[in-house]
Amino acid sequence: MTNLDDVPAPQGQLTLKVLASRQDTNFYGDIPAGWLIGHMDQAVELAAGREAHGRTATVAIEAMDFLCPVRVGSVVNIYTAVREIGRSSINIDVQVWIRPPHERDPDELYKVTEARFVMVALDDNGRIRAVPDGDRTA
Repeated sequence: MTNLDDVPAPQGQLTLKVLASRQDTNFYGDIPAGWLIGHMDQAVELAAGREAHGRTATVAIEAMDFLCPVRVGSVVNIYTAVREIGRSSINIDVQVWIRPPHERDPDELYKVTEARFVMVALDDNGRIRAVPDGDRTA
């Protein structure tokens, strides 16, 4: 008997959804990791910008392992969860899940990767600034 609590599921808020298309492939016809990381960075920028009330920049990405490939036609779902807000930094966990093309079960998602991004708030001149007070955890 399968326990539904044991089934992996995305953690966080769905922040960005994109379709992997032929124009996104490398010269071998594969969706490259850099394309995926770029979209993860966009999703984190959206999440961090909400917390910082403005401009942010990525200063670190923790190691990531890729669990399965992303194929052309896959719907890429990027989830974000704010984990810690410091004086000027915001730590955000990111998970990428895909729905491969021609999947029989429309609710079936496959985990591709996860990482923690460290963002800093920036002022209009690109200098580090404080994150406005709120639900600061560190």
